[in-house]
Amino acid sequence: MAAISAAQVKELRETTGAGMMDCKQALNQTDGDMEAAVDWLRKKGLAAAAKKAGRVAAEGLVGVAVKGTTGAVVEVNAETDFVARNPDFQTFVSTVAEVALGVEGDVEALKAAAYPGGGTVAEELTNLIARIGENMTLRRFARLSTSQGLIGSYVHAATAPGLGKIGVLVALETSGDVGKIEELGRQISMHVAAANPQWASTDEVDTTALDRERAVLSEQARASGKPENIVEKMVEGRLRKYYEEVVLVEQVWVLDPDQKVKAVLAEAGKTAGAPVSVPGYVRMALGEGVEKAEQDFAAEVAATLNR
Repeated sequence: MAAISAAQVKELRETTGAGMMDCKQALNQTDGDMEAAVDWLRKKGLAAAAKKAGRVAAEGLVGVAVKGTTGAVVEVNAETDFVARNPDFQTFVSTVAEVALGVEGDVEALKAAAYPGGGTVAEELTNLIARIGENMTLRRFARLSTSQGLIGSYVHAATAPGLGKIGVLVALETSGDVGKIEELGRQISMHVAAANPQWASTDEVDTTALDRERAVLSEQARASGKPENIVEKMVEGRLRKYYEEVVLVEQVWVLDPDQKVKAVLAEAGKTAGAPVSVPGYVRMALGEGVEKAEQDFAAEVAATLNR
């Protein structure tokens, strides 16, 4: 049997889109013959994903999983929203979210993680692509944990438990009675889904973004012709408004417009018997940042018929 190099496995994987172990087996079965290995994979149905790899995948599902004081959220994309209702696809996204609870690192680390039942997450995704017949990608994931307190979660536009269009995790940190703030964890997660803050607190605001905002507000204020000391006060006032738009604790509480989130947290601290804070959160919306291909309905039908 011919010795199979890592370079050969890599080349076959890039050509076919099949999993690494499948490519290695194909090369072993064909004594390293690349073309024969491609045919071997095609016969096994493992190279089907290659035909679909160039198609835009901007639909799909966001999956959320929480266990104890750790939560994970993943985004798995597909070409059409029909796939989001496919039981096999839903099972895959839910399972990957559970796997992500124990994975540290980037999305490549999650792809390389063991998938329940055998193989890796990446290999199971390749198998799923072959079965369903659409291009799919495990685009990103994030974990959130707290040393004391809880992880609240919320899924917007849910198609199944823990699966939907927007997934949110919120860490509530407290040494008080966690049982008394469980509902607050869900409520703040809903708030984050709706209000889409950029930072948890004013201390976290990116200095570059703040300097840019300050410069714009300063120019706007000076255009009014007011003295410089008045301009400074105008800028500070407008910066407070900016914080109310982008900082979680400074935002108006979606459940009560007369309160800010920081007031809600202060009240929760009294209920829990110890201060409650939000050290971090994750908000992941399906398809954000993915450039979708524009296509008219007739062209979409024609493309479907030609597949």
